[in-house]
Amino acid sequence: MDHTVTPLASTNPHVGRGTRLVFLAIAVLSVAGMIVSAVSLQRHYAKSATSYCEFGEKFNCDIVNRSEYSSLLGIPVAGIGLAGYGLLLVLSTFKRLDNQTPTRLIMAVGAGLAFALYLTYVEAYVLMTWCILCLTSLALISLITVLVGIVKVSQPKDS
Repeated sequence: MDHTVTPLASTNPHVGRGTRLVFLAIAVLSVAGMIVSAVSLQRHYAKSATSYCEFGEKFNCDIVNRSEYSSLLGIPVAGIGLAGYGLLLVLSTFKRLDNQTPTRLIMAVGAGLAFALYLTYVEAYVLMTWCILCLTSLALISLITVLVGIVKVSQPKDS
């Protein structure tokens, strides 16, 4: 009797090497998003100004992260981002073998991208100030959206 340990990913015939690499890329980008969100959350609560994120009047993270739009129902937007990227990380790692994961990823990343686009609108047309951290998060969620689309398209139709 063979008692060799088989990686969990190989037990699901629908998760090929390419799909595993896409899930890995989603996980890495999710961790990057968590880091950006954590820095943004720290800036939300900071008492002092920062200079690394200030490039004149049009680029200032402190203005954006401390504006009235930086919280939703009393919850900092950066905290929502941290939780959202955490969910994407869990789905792309621990839950990647579940047949429902691509659908859950589509729903989660769709909500995240819509929220990021709304916040970008606020930066551009309401605050008229850009946040480098927010733009980085927008880029990350956009890339994750493309990767989740690849996972969803490559999912077998019977799943």
